[in-house]
Amino acid sequence: MTLNNRKMDSADDWWKRAVFYQIYPRSYMDSNGDGVGDLPGIISCLDYLNDGTNQSLGIDAIWFSPFFTSPDCDFGYDVADYCDIDPRYGTLADFDRLLEEAHSRGIRIILDLVVNHTSDLHPWFVESRSSRDNAKRDWYIWKDGRGKGNRPPNNWRNNFFGRAWAWDGKTGQYYLHSFLKEQPDLNWDNPEVREAVGDVIRFWLERGVDGFRLDVAHIYCKDPQFRDNPSLLKGLNRVGGLDAGDRLFIANLMKKFSLPELQVRKYNQHLPETHNVLKEFRRIYDSYPAVTSVGEIVADDPQVIASYYGSNQDELHMNFYFELLHCRWKAGSFRRCIDLWEKTLPAGAWPAYTLSNHDVVRAISRYGNDASSEERARLLALMLLTLRGTPFIYYGEEIGMREAKLPKVKLKDPVGIKWYPLHRGRDGCRTPMQWNGGKNGGFSEAPETWLPVNLNFANNNVAIQEADPHSLFNFFRQLIRLRRQLPALTEGSYQSIIENIPEDCYCYRRKTGDQELIICLNFSAEQRRIGYTGPGSIKVLISTSQDHPETDMSPVIMLRPYEGRLYLIV
Repeated sequence: MTLNNRKMDSADDWWKRAVFYQIYPRSYMDSNGDGVGDLPGIISCLDYLNDGTNQSLGIDAIWFSPFFTSPDCDFGYDVADYCDIDPRYGTLADFDRLLEEAHSRGIRIILDLVVNHTSDLHPWFVESRSSRDNAKRDWYIWKDGRGKGNRPPNNWRNNFFGRAWAWDGKTGQYYLHSFLKEQPDLNWDNPEVREAVGDVIRFWLERGVDGFRLDVAHIYCKDPQFRDNPSLLKGLNRVGGLDAGDRLFIANLMKKFSLPELQVRKYNQHLPETHNVLKEFRRIYDSYPAVTSVGEIVADDPQVIASYYGSNQDELHMNFYFELLHCRWKAGSFRRCIDLWEKTLPAGAWPAYTLSNHDVVRAISRYGNDASSEERARLLALMLLTLRGTPFIYYGEEIGMREAKLPKVKLKDPVGIKWYPLHRGRDGCRTPMQWNGGKNGGFSEAPETWLPVNLNFANNNVAIQEADPHSLFNFFRQLIRLRRQLPALTEGSYQSIIENIPEDCYCYRRKTGDQELIICLNFSAEQRRIGYTGPGSIKVLISTSQDHPETDMSPVIMLRPYEGRLYLIV
């Protein structure tokens, strides 16, 4: 084993210079042949991620999706014990070894903090539902029904499908669940809940973890009056957005496919009290050295998302900006998205970007096609790793893993099972890592893996791409190391370039006091010409094309179809 010879970045803001890598533990590496990935398997792959040489991917930190004790109704996002490892993944001793091995390679570790809700098998909820007068009854949100028909307390919908209230016959009340009924919501108005979750945070920080990703942090707190959410369709009707024909069509469509009522989530997300919770978390983080956090905050208004940094930078360290995942394949779409976020962010706030994760269709499948998928993937990689902010790479993205199309009988995600074929769920982006062309893509020796390996694994895997100097993996590897060498990419300002830029190209400048870079991205299938008129001359440092001119210092930039280049101004 070759250990990393560069020291761990000891600065409190190490996360601003880091490249993160998200691992979905079930799908990364199976060490014991049961078809499910585990912690020992992940440990065996750490050298692939960063062994201190130029042959590894070179990432700086890992975000792990949950591997805590869970009945797996939502595959780890229903936690039954926050302070233990699910036996399918290993033990606390395995985790401690993972942390030690990762740190020895200069790799930081952040965990998924899923505390809007617990599993219904968590001891807290088991106690809470045992009787109305149990001491933990108020740790969750219990309400009486409404009216003679004992209807649910209000019209809130959960974030998957159906109503957000489940009836408990034993105690004769409803409890709130913003996701599955097996995921009851914690009551964040209860100070005992806040204290208990604070203890969970301290438990992992004491073990040496480097931070947390906060799952659905924007829905922690709820309206104290539990008012009905307004109807989205009625709102559109009031402003003249729908005529009678529109309303009839939508009503028939919803009835035919059993679609939920469309509503504005006014009273069950983005409550002001949530900011107080995040401030409490931040005080805990700040009592430990070099700890970071990144939020999963979803909102239509970027101002709302930006508010979770706190008025004094005293809430989240970073926020994902998920609008980037919803851009069309248009240069202007990406440019406007980034420019808006940069304009909206409060002074000193640091963005976090990702193009794929465990909840969305993989970017290469979202944007690709048979002819240009890899070219587009390279262009996106260059953008992701050169924007101002911290990039997050989803496992397998570095080799161009595609979204898998699984038959209904193989689906595991409750969203896909419930809504198929309207929604195939999230299984397609969670299939096992493709390590080589062997059995199950080198992921497992099991007769059957928890999800099938994508059918293209024999032609698209780590072993093939490591051996090919022109592969997507090697492009990621080179780009990550180049990013580390260029202060303007990790510390510099961002400014988009609009004048004299073709509409299907996206160009921007990254700049520090003594270094200036220009990134040019061609989103079109045609060659594009860009004239450079700034001071000095330009030198290409890296291109998405395999045969780009290494010494090109021409003031005229000729971009090939779907080509991106990073230039240094000299």
